[in-house]
Amino acid sequence: MSTTTGYLAIKEHIFNNLKKIDGTLPENKIEEEVNNTKLVIAQIGYEMFAKVIAVESLPELEDNDWKRIIRELETHFDVKMEAGILIQGAEQQERDNTWWTGVEKQRNKKYYWERYKNHISSFLPTGVVKAIDDDTDIVMNNIENPNVTHFSRYGMVVGHVQSGKTGNYSGLVCKAADAGYKFIVVIAGGMNNLRNQTQERLNEAFVGQTNGVQVGAGKGDSDKNLTPYSLTTVLRDFNRHDADRASQGVNFETINVPVLIVIKKNTSTLKSVISWLEKQYKNKVADHAMLVIDDESDYASVNTKEEEDPTAINGGIRRLLSLFSRSAYVAYTATPYANIFIDHKAENESIGRDLFPKDFIYALDAPTNYFGARKIFLDTNGQHLIEVTDNEDDLPAGHNKDLEIISLPNSLKEAIQVFLLNIAVRNLRGYANSHNSMLIHATRFTAVHQKIAIEITNYLDGLQENVIAFGKLPDAKNQSDYIQTLWNTYIKYFNQDEFSWKEIINTLTDQVGSVLIREVHQKTTVPLEYRKDIATNAIVIGGTSLARGYTLEGLSVSYFLRNTVFYDTLMQMGRWFGYRSGYEDLCKIYMPYDKIVDFAEIITATEELLEDFQIMADNNMTPEKFGLAIRQNPNSALQITARNKQKNVREFNYSMRLDGKAKETSVLSSKPDEITKNIESIKQLINSLPSGFDKINNHFLWKDVDRQIILNFLKTFVTFQNDPLGLTARMPISFIKKYVEEREINWDIALYSGQGETFTINSNISLRKEKRKIITKADNNYELQNRQVSSGNAESISLEEADRKVIGTNRIEARRIMKRPLLMLHIIEPNPEILSITDNALAAFGASFPGDVLSDTETITLKINTVYYNNLLKEVESDNQSDD
Repeated sequence: MSTTTGYLAIKEHIFNNLKKIDGTLPENKIEEEVNNTKLVIAQIGYEMFAKVIAVESLPELEDNDWKRIIRELETHFDVKMEAGILIQGAEQQERDNTWWTGVEKQRNKKYYWERYKNHISSFLPTGVVKAIDDDTDIVMNNIENPNVTHFSRYGMVVGHVQSGKTGNYSGLVCKAADAGYKFIVVIAGGMNNLRNQTQERLNEAFVGQTNGVQVGAGKGDSDKNLTPYSLTTVLRDFNRHDADRASQGVNFETINVPVLIVIKKNTSTLKSVISWLEKQYKNKVADHAMLVIDDESDYASVNTKEEEDPTAINGGIRRLLSLFSRSAYVAYTATPYANIFIDHKAENESIGRDLFPKDFIYALDAPTNYFGARKIFLDTNGQHLIEVTDNEDDLPAGHNKDLEIISLPNSLKEAIQVFLLNIAVRNLRGYANSHNSMLIHATRFTAVHQKIAIEITNYLDGLQENVIAFGKLPDAKNQSDYIQTLWNTYIKYFNQDEFSWKEIINTLTDQVGSVLIREVHQKTTVPLEYRKDIATNAIVIGGTSLARGYTLEGLSVSYFLRNTVFYDTLMQMGRWFGYRSGYEDLCKIYMPYDKIVDFAEIITATEELLEDFQIMADNNMTPEKFGLAIRQNPNSALQITARNKQKNVREFNYSMRLDGKAKETSVLSSKPDEITKNIESIKQLINSLPSGFDKINNHFLWKDVDRQIILNFLKTFVTFQNDPLGLTARMPISFIKKYVEEREINWDIALYSGQGETFTINSNISLRKEKRKIITKADNNYELQNRQVSSGNAESISLEEADRKVIGTNRIEARRIMKRPLLMLHIIEPNPEILSITDNALAAFGASFPGDVLSDTETITLKINTVYYNNLLKEVESDNQSDD
């Protein structure tokens, strides 16, 4: 037996012992169990221990192997997952919200849920299984008892991208079926690959069989009398002829098992389901309850037309729900923006009310082992990120479908090398039977995907031929430039203490021939498939077809060049989020600097959104109130402008709420005259202030300053603008000016001192400049690294000393208790390579506004002309024109 196979056998033995312990493992239990196993082996020997655990033989493990067993078991067992957050509509708060947990769950046999729970308990941490149980209980309480004679419920569950939403709604499906919901329709994404994958997972979780063969939860636990009726299969979407054939002899009026339909989000499919149901039931279905789960609900389900003419998919879902007297609609999404923009009052007589989640919104937590946006972009010091700087010649970010590809950027070649080396490392770690994937998302055009695939095929062919021919020779690096380049990449990114180069290249020589290239787009000829009987090693080339819920198994390397200005679109493209047990350290994401910063910004904005959500839940606020809060959030302005443009609105009034928010000039002009003018603006402002100020940690603070002084400063400071209202630079200067004009409140002003050169404002005020890394953008303007002007505790400067100590760097909490708005002034000392700046200084400012999502002050309203945004909103048309 190989070392890796023996390693896995011993680890599995320890794993099974730990699984026998109920509840949370006691502290140090994993290490204790590993030491017990080592002790037994020391006493009886590896040969006898192999017989004990029923394997042929076992090699001796080294200290590093035992340490790795402990680490990997910790990533499974030491996982926590908190309960989610719920907000309910006004009517929902008055209903029976414990019908499931208080009554039905106790007396119900829960056949489908119990076998699903047993199934997932074999591979998910105990804490995660418990969280799925608790979360789905809360959703069940809110979708209504199916025995109620007439109801329609609308809710939404918000999760993280690739965090296990399918596992969550699979649990919901099982519990709904146990409770008595008879028709369950799951609307998957708009592509066949996602629908097929969703069907396969629901077969494993709920149906228990595929083509008569027991799978997943059904293995060894399939009562034929309780097997759900699935009118769709892994390979075939819904069509009336298949449904008629499958349902011959079935009376749907009296059927006593649940019926499952998993459909693609497609107009014709929805029409087929509706007409088939209308054929089965001559009148509105009164005796059976329907549950509709709308996966990736922000995609295509939202009505983007006027209410008199809803978009076809939106209208189809509403029509489907209207066929049943008892219905529950639950939208699942990782990006709730679009759903929240739905008009909660919209209704159409022929197809029913729109899909706004009026009854409840439930925000799921993510387990602590989730490889998410914060971990990748903020918390790990960029260890998973590799900046792409060489793509513009070969794969420019802005291109059309006629782009010719004649060579690959070196960064893409390196990414392929990292992927091949990852395959070798995972094999040596004992995961030879696990799938491995690499994602290349560089375009929105099928023709360009195809051209990229040709060039990658040529490059991979050369790599494979050379590794197979020379890989096991003692001087392989000297025999092949390809292998020399692989070695360079190994030295650059991999831990040489874990596996030697010889081990890596020998393993890769055996494995490299198995690497496939698969395209995933509208014209795919050979589908991407992850088989159960063999490990797939695939370089996957695709864009839109992969960006909506499809899971790439074992994804460890991503190469990403797509460009979009919208938060939700960008987050959905992040297929690299998810769970990477045993290989998280190998994961690499190649992308340009501006996309890295975009993702970091999105995370911060999303976390602020969840903070707002928690506050609203604590205060019994409704989904309508939360929807309003999102629509008035400064980060939503561009999205709302785009939606109005899509509806052909030339101008509209946009109301923004700045309360509890902070905005900074993270992009600065590089024009010498504007740099000088802005430095002078700060000097003039300071010189106009009263002589009395507070000195706090070398920073200067003026309190209770007349707002007219602030307004004069805002009018003289030249902010970088590529749009009239500053929406794309995330600095909505026009709204801030109007806030100062309308709010009859004085301001505080802070002038910060850093660690740089001395800078003199006047005879009384001298400070040290703040050192910041400056990036020169493509348009030659300057951008502060990570678009961050101020440090974490900048906003607490205006608080009382006792509050400052408590608040620390919690900026949201600081804004919540601030008495007045705060103008934050910065004199920046750029990095040395930024030359020819007068006094080696740049001026920047930020504005922080007191309050939070509960603030009830008037919003700031301005008229937005969508014509101004024609160029900026090309992405709207671009997304519509993508053909992949």
